[in-house]
Amino acid sequence: VIKCKAAVAWGAGKPLSIEEVEVAPPKAHEVRIKIVATPVCHTDAYTLSGADPEGCFPVILGHEGAGIVESVGEGVTKVKKGDTVIPLYIPQCGECKFCKNPKTNLCQKIRITQGKGVMPDGTSRFICKGKQIYHFMGTSTFSEYTVVADISIAKIDAAAPLDKVCLLGCGISTGHGAAVNTAKVEPGSTCAVFGLGGVGLAVIMGCKIAGASRIIGIDINKDKYAKAKEFGATECISPQDSKKPIQEVLVEMTDGGVDYSFECIGNVGVMRAALEACHKGWGLSVIVGVAAAGQEISTRPFQLVTGRTWKGTAFGGWKSVDNVPKLLTEYMSKKIKVDEFVTHTLPFDKINEAFELMHSGK
Repeated sequence: VIKCKAAVAWGAGKPLSIEEVEVAPPKAHEVRIKIVATPVCHTDAYTLSGADPEGCFPVILGHEGAGIVESVGEGVTKVKKGDTVIPLYIPQCGECKFCKNPKTNLCQKIRITQGKGVMPDGTSRFICKGKQIYHFMGTSTFSEYTVVADISIAKIDAAAPLDKVCLLGCGISTGHGAAVNTAKVEPGSTCAVFGLGGVGLAVIMGCKIAGASRIIGIDINKDKYAKAKEFGATECISPQDSKKPIQEVLVEMTDGGVDYSFECIGNVGVMRAALEACHKGWGLSVIVGVAAAGQEISTRPFQLVTGRTWKGTAFGGWKSVDNVPKLLTEYMSKKIKVDEFVTHTLPFDKINEAFELMHSGK
């Protein structure tokens, strides 16, 4: 058993608490990782808020990270002690019907136990103050050591800077993949990206790489426009600058609507606007943001009857074990940006400050 520091969420709506936790050794087909760096994401904040129907407490949150394999359980062949890895909240077992189908990346092998906050055998590897602590999204990267299933890790190049490439565990991969895999953005097309946080910027990057000629960024926070343009946005607009609904503004700006739109916020009203901003006959809108539990999307069926398509994406459609190392190679060869997404680097015990910076849009 390893004793180390972790940020424990004891209950919904409370700040994270830095505690000493005990991390049990990995069982069969499990891997224990020393986490070197972890970003914070709105998905962690969503569960912490209490709005997540799958949220269970006490829990160690965190689903983006990078680290070094400390030890492996029985039967693990893919990685060994000392390997550099990124934990994956969407695993890839290679055996289930989802993994065998080229149309999806949603491996279901450990979905049920992962959703319940436990390892595949139904138990936890974390104890704090004598209490069992739940796992989160199969990764729990807000701990100096964590245990994950061996199908939930991607082995990466040891030369990679872990304080940067940890972002490939969710945000960058999700946004970039939404553009290139889910939407399959075409050269010369017009795109609209709703929400200019990390995921939205990654969508913009993906649209630019795919050859889009016009990329419109949409956010009420104008402080985000300069960064969006660095990533490839050709212009940025705020819904608050017009009395008309934003979809009408976009339809007028683009001679009938955009070819592709992306909702990167998790707001069902914005999801509708993003669909209705698409061009009749061929417009495609991708939902990337995660809405709160129980919410529903709506539009007039005529929007779809007249040729618009509504799609969703998780982890950008990438089959995780196969593609995270490829994305890392693209980063190392300067084909995709990663460093530019990092705004602040804080010590682990300032993790609550990191959440405050995220909530304030900084």
